[in-house]
Amino acid sequence: MKIELYKDNEEIVAGMTLRDDKEAESGNMALHICISRDNAIENRNKLAAHLGCDLGCFVCPEQTHSENFYQATFADKGRGAYELNSAIPDTDALYTYEPGILLCCFTADCVPVIFYNKAAGLVGVIHSGWQGTVKEISLKVFRHLIRQESCDPQDFEVYVGKALSQERFEVDDDVYRSFDDLGYTQPFISFNSRTGKYHIDNQLTVKKQCELAGIPSEKISLDRTCTYNDPDCFSYRRDPACGRHMSFIMRKSGIKF
Repeated sequence: MKIELYKDNEEIVAGMTLRDDKEAESGNMALHICISRDNAIENRNKLAAHLGCDLGCFVCPEQTHSENFYQATFADKGRGAYELNSAIPDTDALYTYEPGILLCCFTADCVPVIFYNKAAGLVGVIHSGWQGTVKEISLKVFRHLIRQESCDPQDFEVYVGKALSQERFEVDDDVYRSFDDLGYTQPFISFNSRTGKYHIDNQLTVKKQCELAGIPSEKISLDRTCTYNDPDCFSYRRDPACGRHMSFIMRKSGIKF
């Protein structure tokens, strides 16, 4: 199984699974798009074994392109891991203080955001498709954590994972206006006069939202791999029937920050 690890030390493991033709359904991790539930479960079990946990540690959101987020606890372990109907409903971001919980989100062109705050002992994931971005889900999550959970923005480490590039994110006027209405996205938008289409950098827009919440730019890492162009990635734009990557993070059991 191909995995991109963004962080792996004695305290945290975080990363993103990749497309792999040697695996069932090319490594698809999502139950909502799978050909066979057993295939997706097999892939999830392989990831769990690689990470030294089990599938009962996973917590998965339903993902409805919302701005909603949820604090996971030990009581949520296993939700969405085996069945879709047990996932955290109508939610696109998760965070937790608890060790031994693998927080997950699923993407194929959308922007995954993985983060942790060592001082607060907190980890989380965000699924930010373009609809989540124009709803400012990342900005809202981090503002909540800073204002309500008393996290110091200087203590965050943020990883913005592989996603559709600006070159490939071609949109019409309605989507352009949704981004433009945010008031800070013009540096991330270009117009192709030949095609009459706009091209938007969703990753840099998400990075800007993290910065607007107060997170220093140097604490935000971007994986600029384009999911459309890279054969190791799933891309909905390239193939609407494709599988999904899983982006994940976990505080390791028994470790205290």
